[in-house]
Amino acid sequence: MSTNYFARYIGLARGENLYQIKRGNNGISLDVAERVVAKFPQIDKLWLLTGEGQMFCDSSLRGVQIPYYNVDVEQSIARLGELESNVSFMAQPVGDCDLAMRYEGHAMGDRIPAGSVVLLKATDPESIIPGSEYVIITQKIVTLRIVRTADEEGKLRLVAGDRRKFDDILLPASEIKALYKVKGILIINS
Repeated sequence: MSTNYFARYIGLARGENLYQIKRGNNGISLDVAERVVAKFPQIDKLWLLTGEGQMFCDSSLRGVQIPYYNVDVEQSIARLGELESNVSFMAQPVGDCDLAMRYEGHAMGDRIPAGSVVLLKATDPESIIPGSEYVIITQKIVTLRIVRTADEEGKLRLVAGDRRKFDDILLPASEIKALYKVKGILIINS
């Protein structure tokens, strides 16, 4: 909606007041907040007036709070217990996630570009879905790759998104110390 259309939609004659609010020249008035909430009852009026609390009244609309660590996943996830999350954000459609971290690697190519944020869920090796992306932690490596089954019994094939520049890794499943399934990817366009 344009600002003028939104103003008319909530019952204001003109959009000038909303333009002033957008520019930061005016705060939102109780009258405007009540008009917004009358048309959008899922919006919390206290949040609209003060910025405090949650944007949505209904907890089912709020989404899942996911702690975000502003560090590279391949460099830092093995020492997750030592880290403090920078912020939490909500991501409703991805479901159950434990944490989010940046991915600064290049092995995943265009599939997960460097600078993306990956939303992760801790899982166990028995739950691996071949063809899905995982962060794999072993004694020797920490990597984000596509996990596929291997011809050899008890081994997994870790496949890069950019197969022209990165080779597959053959890994005994028994060497996995921790495993995180990539539940979502936020690609940041600068």
